[in-house]
Amino acid sequence: MQPSPFPLRVSLAPQGSRPARIDGAWWPHSRDLTAELPALVALLDVYWDRITRVTVNPAHWPVVPRKVQVAGHVVKVGWFAQEQDPHQLMLLSYRTGRWDLLVIPPGTPSDTAARLMAAAVDPRCSSAGTALMDEAAARHPDDRAAEAGETVWESEGGRGLPPGAGPMTSRATGQ
Repeated sequence: MQPSPFPLRVSLAPQGSRPARIDGAWWPHSRDLTAELPALVALLDVYWDRITRVTVNPAHWPVVPRKVQVAGHVVKVGWFAQEQDPHQLMLLSYRTGRWDLLVIPPGTPSDTAARLMAAAVDPRCSSAGTALMDEAAARHPDDRAAEAGETVWESEGGRGLPPGAGPMTSRATGQ
């Protein structure tokens, strides 16, 4: 698979801001981890030292590769169906620890994704990934309907929004 050619959409909590359940948010352009992970990990290598392992819940990922090549090193990829929140990604570094990111579904409307990215880095936030998604759906029920529509369309063989279709394609932010 080719790496995603689209800008990385990630928001990171300021370094040392607080011990939190979520350290930031990632809004991938697709559900293809092989294409999406290298750019994310390459960025996070700069902030958090070398990332050596990534884990996901396979609920939202059709294929979970065993490893991905990232800027000259290999990152092992694993999955936990029961133990890991389906809306989170866990990253590990031998030198500096563990980080958890909220994963915003690729077809999420731009305004909802922006709200979720901001909520994930809010120092007052103590919610896990699914709780943040549920809170957003409770506040803006039309957003969940749009996400459900994408799921039905994709399950019938269609495609969600093409990568990069949303207006929010800013570069990574964070400290």
